Amino acid sequence: MTTSTAPKELPRGVLEVITPTSKRPVANRRGSTVWRVETSGGPYAVKIGYPSRTHAHTALAPSREAHILRALGAGPIHDGEWAEGTWSVQPWHSGPSLYDKWAPHRAPGNKAVPSRLDALASATALANLHRSGWVHGDVQPAHLIMGSAGATLIDLGLARGGHVPARWDFPYKGCLVHYEAPEIARSVLACGTAEPTRESDVYALGASLLISATGWRHVAYADDASREEQRQAIVDKPHRPVVIAGELGRLTEAMLSYHPSDRPTADEICAALMLAM
Repeated sequence: MTTSTAPKELPRGVLEVITPTSKRPVANRRGSTVWRVETSGGPYAVKIGYPSRTHAHTALAPSREAHILRALGAGPIHDGEWAEGTWSVQPWHSGPSLYDKWAPHRAPGNKAVPSRLDALASATALANLHRSGWVHGDVQPAHLIMGSAGATLIDLGLARGGHVPARWDFPYKGCLVHYEAPEIARSVLACGTAEPTRESDVYALGASLLISATGWRHVAYADDASREEQRQAIVDKPHRPVVIAGELGRLTEAMLSYHPSDRPTADEICAALMLAM
């Protein structure tokens, strides 16, 4: 867990909809505290938003995501306001992240090809979201939870595609740069905002597969580079070589195409992976 300040405690509104038997913080950074809360009815994720040093909109993200999850038919979902922002309660999705599940592939000397089934599950989760009319806007390995019944794409606070009440909405200012497509980085550098698309989601999936399998970011830049320098590298440089064997490597290369129109759709990725099984 990355921590900058003490985790925000559960607001009173949360305790009105669930009764914790235990809780532990699982994230506390960039204007968001996330708790895993155990109850007699099972575990829940509780997200507590508050303004960060650089972004006021992080305070709105839990309620924004709750609205999107309800629009997608997920449940049970609860949200509300507290003194510093908004909070949400949603079912906990069990399983390792894609990055954690593929950790053995990043070990020195490991020659095994990453699981095409995991890649297919990840692409299927993204394809399902796209078919619903939404784009995720923040695809990354930590947001792909590999459960027993497939992958779940979590953290939809930046998603775009349907109506979001104005009180919770905010401009899209990019995502974690390690997974940002060149056109998103270029737009954020130029005007501070961008418009996530299905194509930029596919690029982020390719970057997620690459870093999970190899430990390498899609584009090389210094660890201490500023966000602006990182984005400029994504705009100016080619992506790193995709050293993943077989059809999975070929598809990852295509996902990382510089031009959005050259990338396969999530459905096409799924079809190609199923043919390769």
